[in-house]
Amino acid sequence: MEGLKKAMSEAASEVDEALDALLPKEEGEERSLFAAMRYATMGGGKKLRAFLVLESARQFGVARQSALRAAAAVEMLHGYSLVHDDLPAMDNDDLRRGKPTVHKAWDEATAILVGDALQTQAFAVLAAPETHPDPAVRADLCLHLALASGARGMVGGQMLDMMAEKATAPLDEAQIGRLQLLKTGKLIEFSAEAGAILGKAALPPRQCLTFYGREIGAAFQIADDLLDLTATPEEAGKATGKDAGAGKATLLGLLGPERARVQAERLVEQAKRHLDSFDERADHLRALADHVIRRRN
Repeated sequence: MEGLKKAMSEAASEVDEALDALLPKEEGEERSLFAAMRYATMGGGKKLRAFLVLESARQFGVARQSALRAAAAVEMLHGYSLVHDDLPAMDNDDLRRGKPTVHKAWDEATAILVGDALQTQAFAVLAAPETHPDPAVRADLCLHLALASGARGMVGGQMLDMMAEKATAPLDEAQIGRLQLLKTGKLIEFSAEAGAILGKAALPPRQCLTFYGREIGAAFQIADDLLDLTATPEEAGKATGKDAGAGKATLLGLLGPERARVQAERLVEQAKRHLDSFDERADHLRALADHVIRRRN
């Protein structure tokens, strides 16, 4: 596990360097917007999704610069989602990654524009020739990120989450599973698949990585719900204990902590089985599957 932590830390530093180069500098009349975009994405967070992009790309010998650009694009998209989720109209959070949320550090209008700008910048990065010389690959990346993050992906999942808070009857296990697949799982799934897209991989290994990402995405959400219940705000870097009070639909609330932990462990084992056809280069991916349910932030 120490090897994984070192690899993740080094990857996070590389991704921050890529973000520094790809995001607008804090200059000109729009510098407040640019500063807030950088604040929302750089110098913090696990960058788990970016790490998935880099490690999946490594399985197919993808050039590091190409993989880093795709990883940075995913972090921009993820950053946008967090900025918008934290807004008063959504989850109304004051802390993110141990520091004030964007709408607290600036204001709500700026936070909305930051999310808009980060989302579009992600696609601009993926569509640029520097990301991959083959335009079909760039189009495939853009298409699958859009599907993962849009109305039938992350955004749709967020809508289901908001609707569940006002529902007259609790969601069942299948409904919660779909909500969490869309809200959290789809972007993690794309991150695992992105390296195969960059590497022009054959369908079987690409599907294996997609299924791997789907399983760890589901396990990651259960772990997040457990952290909301058990972690301190200092450990989590954000307010905890909010899900139950807000009426959030979670597998933890439906199954209870012990059964939810068993479910997460089962998902992790399934995820690792999807990597059976990969060699030792996938060891970090195997270790990451275990890490997602053992982390404390």
